[in-house]
Amino acid sequence: MGPGSAWSAAAKQAEQLRKDGNNYFKKDRFGAAIDAYTEAITLCPNVPVYWTNRALCHRRRNDWLKVEEDCRRAIQLDYSSVKAHYMLGLALLQKQELDEGVKELQKAMDLGRGANPKGYMVDEIWQELAKAKYLQWEHASTKRSWELQCLKEACETALREKHFLDDSQPEGFLDEASVSNLKQLEALGQVFREAGEADIPGEVRIFVVLFIVYILFLFSIIHAILYSCGDLIISGARLLVL
Repeated sequence: MGPGSAWSAAAKQAEQLRKDGNNYFKKDRFGAAIDAYTEAITLCPNVPVYWTNRALCHRRRNDWLKVEEDCRRAIQLDYSSVKAHYMLGLALLQKQELDEGVKELQKAMDLGRGANPKGYMVDEIWQELAKAKYLQWEHASTKRSWELQCLKEACETALREKHFLDDSQPEGFLDEASVSNLKQLEALGQVFREAGEADIPGEVRIFVVLFIVYILFLFSIIHAILYSCGDLIISGARLLVL
């Protein structure tokens, strides 16, 4: 038997194993189906459908790591595999890799629309993609809210430190400084409330930027005053010693 005949026999046997795997899958015998597809892969490792079929069995068993491994191999063999991109996207979402998961689902959607725009898989992929994009937005929104809160607290601290230093002003300026500080804190709160309500990903309003620049400027003034106060204290201590 020549090499060609041996390959043909192996291919026929692998194809029969695929059919056996499909029958096992229909009966929810996923372990037996995985064994059949694995044997088919051993005989013909360069056939992408064997990998995606096995990945589907792993998906039914919630073994997402193996789903990812099989789908990546299938994509190496056939980059236009809709099922491979789709299930890889689902596996990445399970790992909370939202951005990469959305990319794979979007790729599956684009390929599915090109191959069979009215196919059932396109609707299924669209539903999963919609849910994934919502999760992606929700995650980004939570992160933005946390970052805004941290920035707000830092700005409030800066304003309070400035007011503390301003308390060293003569008697007549104390009330005016306190009122000014309260107004600045109220303005700060309003700025961050509006930024939080807007919640526009990737967009920062100009008044937030300007206010932050102003706060950073206050920080530089505070540091300069503290250094000056430190020098005065040292000089005073030296005079007392003398």
